[in-house]
This record gives sequence, structure tokens and C-alpha cells, in this order.
Amino acid sequence: MGKNLLLTTLGLIPAISYCTETIQNKADKPNIVIILIDDLGWKDVGFMGSKYYETPNLDKLASQGMVFTNAYAAAANCAPSRACLMSGQWTPRHGIYTVDNSDRGKSKDRKLIPTTNIVTLDINIQVIPEILKQNGYVTCHAGKWHLSDDPLQRGFDVNIGGCHAGNPGSYYPPYTNVPLVAPYKDYYLTNLIMDKTLDFLKLVKNKPFFLNYAPYAVHTPIQPLKNLLAKYKIKAEWNGQNNAEYATMVENVDTQIGRLIEALTESGEIENTLIIFTSDNGGVYNITKQWPLRAGKGSAYEGGIREPMIVFWKGKISGGTKSDIPVSSLDFFPTILEVAEIEKPANIILDGQSILPLLTGKKKFKERPLFWHFPIYLEGGNKETQDTIFRTRPGSTIRSGDWKLIQYFENNDLELYNLKKDIGEKHNLANVNRDKTNELLGLLEKWRQETKAPVPYELNPNFIKK
Repeated sequence: MGKNLLLTTLGLIPAISYCTETIQNKADKPNIVIILIDDLGWKDVGFMGSKYYETPNLDKLASQGMVFTNAYAAAANCAPSRACLMSGQWTPRHGIYTVDNSDRGKSKDRKLIPTTNIVTLDINIQVIPEILKQNGYVTCHAGKWHLSDDPLQRGFDVNIGGCHAGNPGSYYPPYTNVPLVAPYKDYYLTNLIMDKTLDFLKLVKNKPFFLNYAPYAVHTPIQPLKNLLAKYKIKAEWNGQNNAEYATMVENVDTQIGRLIEALTESGEIENTLIIFTSDNGGVYNITKQWPLRAGKGSAYEGGIREPMIVFWKGKISGGTKSDIPVSSLDFFPTILEVAEIEKPANIILDGQSILPLLTGKKKFKERPLFWHFPIYLEGGNKETQDTIFRTRPGSTIRSGDWKLIQYFENNDLELYNLKKDIGEKHNLANVNRDKTNELLGLLEKWRQETKAPVPYELNPNFIKK
């Protein structure tokens, strides 16, 4: 059976199209795999300390690569985080801040008119697969895309279940929002996506590949793997983690990643493959806790933006190593370019920097401030967010060294935390350490000017002050 016919038969749409330009031999280019889990929290994996969730495959990968303890998503919720990762740009440059509309929650609770949200990544902003494809890579997207209707129009040769949807209607068939057909009744979506991913890998010969593996799991709906549920129902709670149904989804994602690593190992490709594992934002607070981190998905606090992260590259990165230096998902794009020895195109802006010096220890890594900007509202607050109405209100955030400043636009409220001494962000030092507050505020304002970040100021006439 020919490759095109086989891909069509497997449901990988469309068949792979190959570049006609002359490319380097495969041995000259490493394969690149991004594993981007959805809504997986900082403490939702064994290698970060969880005693409730079981992730043996990820724990093994962590022991063979470098773990980043201060790794951040560039945004606190799905769509903007993915847009930042794929484009390598801060949110103000692409304008995606949330899913759908920006006036979330009840109008009477919103003091300001939020910035209008963009829901589709601008076609003029180049993304990682486009650059890699231009340089001889075969590219595959598997799972959640969320940035446009069709990832095939953004540099991917193969699309496995990716579309604009942010979650499946169900992990059991029919999957509704996801354009995949189950082979039989009760076939779990996460497993099917990996099945087809492995089929893709079997077909790639004599070319380097880029795989963006981004399963919809462990995003809602929370639907358990039936064969795993019993053991978690009797398992003791740990550090606020006790959701048995969610735990089965975490373990199953780990199992699928194990299948991927096993396939790469059996084919020999693991010898020349860079793997980056992380999550797109923090865990959902009412499902899983990240203590000592505060809050969860959608929040500017650490529980919303700090992520588990592993980088593996056999023979290039020392196994069992850790880095406490803050890094961002914005750094993936420039890192991949350096690893693949591709010169950055002159016409694109990349806001991150390559972390290859950290990975190899061959060069010094220049630390820099990290920024977040969220000029809109996101409902669903809880006792650990700023208030119980919104997970976050319009504002900007900066982390510089051990210090973190959050500025909220409604009343210019400021929160300053020393994360080294207060990782749980319990002690606001904004009025105690005015010098540091003013220093970080100045850096934040300068960054907003440089990125043309919109700051909402128009008052909402429907707002009811409490």
C-alpha cells in the first residue's frame, strides 16, 4: 500500500505532502517532539512530587533528562498559551487572550470594558511547523490545535484530530467536536490519538520529523478510564489531590506517552530526538490542587502559570539534572531553531530565547524578566484567586529574579511577592517594599509600551459597585 493511500486509510488527513527542495540527510537534523498536555498542573505528576497521581513513564523520562522547576506557560489558559508557544510571541503581539469572547462573567461585576479578543491566530504570524517544514521536516499535529479551523494550513503535513475546538464533547465516542472516528464502541479518544500518532511515525523514512503531540486530555469533561478507577477510589488523598476520575486520565496520558517513547526506542529514533514535555496552563482548581502554589488555571498566581517541564535529548542533555532558572514556553521556538541549526528568519519576532545553553551547559544563559498580560475578565474565581467571582481581572504580571509583581487595572491594585521565600504568594509586600514595587512596575510599563499591549480604561456603565 502506498504512503498516501495508507495515511488516508488510517484517517490521517490529508496524506503527507513532501517538500521538493533539496534537504539535508536525516542524520544532520534531530527529530523534534513537543508533548503539550492540557490543563495538567505543576504538581500533577510524580516527578514533581505527587503521591496521588501515577506517572511512571514521565518519571522515567525526567530521570533521563532535565527537569525545570520554574517553567512557565506564557498565558494562564488554553488558547493564548498555545498561540504563544507556536508563534514564540507575547500575547499582545497576537491578541489571543482567551477562548471566544472577552467579556466573561456578569456585566454588573466588570468595572472596565475588556479588550476585544482575537480567536484565530493571524495567518501572517509564522509558527514553528511552517519554519521546520520549509527546512525539510515532515510535520504532524496530533490532538488539540485550538488556534484555527485547520492546522494543515499552518505548516502541518498531517493532522490527527486537530480543529478549533478546545475540548471534545466526550472522550468516549462519538467525540462530537473532534474530527476522528472511533474504531469501535467505548474507544477512548486519548488512546485513538496515540494510535494514529504511532501510525504516522511508522511512515516517516529518511526525513526528520516534527511532532506536536497535544492530546485533549486532561481537559474537561472529566471522564474516567473505567479499568483504572477502582484503585484511585481507595487511594489516600495527597496535598489536596483526591479526584479519582481525573487521576485515571492523568495516568492514561502517561501510558500513551510511554507508548510513544517505546515506539521511538524500538525504531532507533530516540537516539536523535529532542523531546519537550510541558502543560499549557495550570490545573483546574476545583479538580486538582498544586499546593504550595496558589490557585489554578486562569489565574496570574503561580498555580495558573507554573508548569511541569522535562527536556530530553539523549547524549546531549545529562540525565537526572534540574534547573531552577525561570523559563517560558516562548523559549521553545528559538530553542528548536538552534537545535535544528535553522537561522531565524529576519521577518519574524521571537520574544523568548533559546534554552540550549541551559540544556548543554556549554554557554551561559542570560536571565531576563518574564511577562504576562491579560486585559480581560475570566470568570470562575475561588478562595485562592483575587476574588470569588473572577479567576483574574484585567492586569499584567512580571517575574524578575525571585520577585513577582501583579498589577490590576480596575483600581491599580498591586501585589508583590518574593517567590523564593513565599512560593504560595500569601504575603503581599507591595506596600512594604516600595522600591522593588516601583522597579518592577517600571519594567512592566516599559514592556507594555514596547509590545503595544492594550490597557482597558473605559468604564462599564452596567457595573454595580459592591
